[in-house]
Amino acid sequence: MKILVTGAKGFVGKNLCARLNNIKEGKALNYPAEIEEVFEYDLDSAPEDLDRYCKEADFVFNLAGVNRPQDPEDFKKGNFGFASTLLDTLRKHGNKCPVMLSSSIQASLEGRYAGHPYGESKKAGEELFFAYARETGAKVLVYRFPNLFGKWCRPNYNSAVATFCHNIANDLPIQVSDPTVELELLYIDDLVEEMMCALQGCEHRCDYQGVKAISDETGKYCHAPVTFKATLGQIVELLEKFSTLPATLMIPEIPADSFAKRLFSTYLSYLPKEKAIFDLKMNTDNRGSFTELVKTLNCGQVSINISRPGITKGEHWHDSKWEQFIVVAGHGLIQMRKEGTDEVIEYEVSGENIQSVIMLPGYTHNIINLSDTENLVTVMYCNEIFDPGRPDTYFDPVNKG
Repeated sequence: MKILVTGAKGFVGKNLCARLNNIKEGKALNYPAEIEEVFEYDLDSAPEDLDRYCKEADFVFNLAGVNRPQDPEDFKKGNFGFASTLLDTLRKHGNKCPVMLSSSIQASLEGRYAGHPYGESKKAGEELFFAYARETGAKVLVYRFPNLFGKWCRPNYNSAVATFCHNIANDLPIQVSDPTVELELLYIDDLVEEMMCALQGCEHRCDYQGVKAISDETGKYCHAPVTFKATLGQIVELLEKFSTLPATLMIPEIPADSFAKRLFSTYLSYLPKEKAIFDLKMNTDNRGSFTELVKTLNCGQVSINISRPGITKGEHWHDSKWEQFIVVAGHGLIQMRKEGTDEVIEYEVSGENIQSVIMLPGYTHNIINLSDTENLVTVMYCNEIFDPGRPDTYFDPVNKG
């Protein structure tokens, strides 16, 4: 299969081409079709390239368009004009392959979108594609995108999310005129997944009631079924929480398949290189060190403990708190004794055979570095964040002798 992507260097085009090329090169799994060639066309491409691509393509993703020209007339030239050129070139070669059009929810011309030249140019492009389908019998897939966000989106251009992510990540001011304004948001990877569905002939169809997509297998339009709604205020609040990670070590609440998870990934993609690394506080003494790595609101924290040769650490127990010790380097011995008994349980552990040992509530425990020369490195998980006001930690040696 040969695929043409117009607007290949734009936000959507770059992400889509990356996925298509990964499939072509065998890097993306679980895709049933083979991709022989990805034709990437953009403003700096030669017109003769478009002619050849339109002759050979088995599928066309038309992502080319203009959204912030200096002259409003350029909306029509960039959106309607190029679409016309593309379809004329396909028509010239008798190529009736499926063609996808990236339109905008602004083409609905409803509410605040009424009368805007951008929306009008997108609407004209839609009608051009539908007319082409009626004339040639070619399959046409018209998508009205809501607000898009994700990695590689250009800040300070036409995406509030990209601008907020970039500015907060770089300690720059942001402006929010009305935090109650609600956006419908489509994450770039969800959009690319829908493009893969379209490529396989299983696109999601819909019709529109105003700006709302209503799923309909026989619908005139297509849509990506996974979108989110959030206010500007909610977006900024989440981003400001994300930005505190180096100071608090607190991993934000990012449930699976949530908007927060997608927004966090987007925010991280805008971090400058100097913020991708940050110091951790190492608590050191003559025994070694203890360093907290990450914390969570509901699932505890992870730390790393380094014990010098011959050193014993621990010798305490907890009422309710529990931990897991995972030795990743060195040779050690973990001992536990149930409070009120004399029986000592022992586990010999090594970085050569990584195992997880659970420190049981009500059992005093320790960890001993058995080596005379090497440090013992242990990853430690605790089911709750340490609270100095309620430490739930009571000293008692494992070995009473």
